[in-house]
Amino acid sequence: MGKRRVVLKLSGEAFADPDTGYGIDPATVDRTAAEIAQVQAEGYEIAIVVGGGNIFRGLSEAASNMDRSSADYMGMLATVINAVAIRDALERAGAECRVQTAINIQQVAEPYIRLRAIRHLEKGRIVVFAAGTGNPFFTTDTTAALRAAEIGADVVLKATKVDGIFTADPATDPNAEFMGELDYMHAISEQLGVMDATAVTMCMENGLPIRVFNMTVEGNIAKAVRGDSVGTLVEAGSDA
Repeated sequence: MGKRRVVLKLSGEAFADPDTGYGIDPATVDRTAAEIAQVQAEGYEIAIVVGGGNIFRGLSEAASNMDRSSADYMGMLATVINAVAIRDALERAGAECRVQTAINIQQVAEPYIRLRAIRHLEKGRIVVFAAGTGNPFFTTDTTAALRAAEIGADVVLKATKVDGIFTADPATDPNAEFMGELDYMHAISEQLGVMDATAVTMCMENGLPIRVFNMTVEGNIAKAVRGDSVGTLVEAGSDA
């Protein structure tokens, strides 16, 4: 049996100042990178998909009067900034890392090439996928599902700021109940905010489990990569 290969989806929140939710906070990035590098050193193959919402979000108020495609391309460029930041932090933490982008920025990163990405992983390098799918109208959640299918990952790990999936928003509904496991179709039909429907459907069609967990809890990234029970697991036939 080969090494466990995972795709870790980091939203822009993983890079932002914890107080403002914007920009790139060096301490936050370094803390995230240190934990990823630590578990990667154990032999796991880790690919990362980064969001850009801490810098620019295509569906944000700032983009409300813009053409959707233009706004989405700006969001893709924001993910490249985050990718370079996490690469720098990972390498300072002792992990060899490569950034691949879905839009060509040759002076900054490699273009996304599936077989090259797989080879990097096999050589013990972390690969960061930036610029989404390279197309507007697709989220970085969908990018994570797509790249995971393309590189033959074992699971998609979605790092969030909540403990997993609840029956409602726990921030506004005191009766919201935590769900340890659920089925893909339940996640889609109930619109539980796991990922967008396109991403969940792609994972379902390719037999890719999704684990949603709280990355702000120290050690949770490592637990998720190792396959430990943390957060919520979404897969076929799992419905708590």
